[in-house]
Amino acid sequence: MSVNMKKDEFKKAVAEKLNIKQVEAEKVIAGVFETVEDALVEGKKVPLGGLGKLGTVEKAARKGRNPQDGSEIQIEAKTAPKFKASEHLKELVK
Repeated sequence: MSVNMKKDEFKKAVAEKLNIKQVEAEKVIAGVFETVEDALVEGKKVPLGGLGKLGTVEKAARKGRNPQDGSEIQIEAKTAPKFKASEHLKELVK
């Protein structure tokens, strides 16, 4: 088994946990991900059970360096996704 779980492996695991067909599991997964995306776009935080929270963070504009020639560049401000793991998850993966 590979180190990373593949999409089909994830779908199969969800189907087995919920005792549903893989096609139905795929719809459930897609619905959850779409809901999370919509909430993040609206700036909301999304609790993920005992796993943690998904949210966004505002990153200010800053100066950086072009790695190819070392010249100074301006990096624009942006909003980035952020995941904060719960204490429970941190203990599980120790």
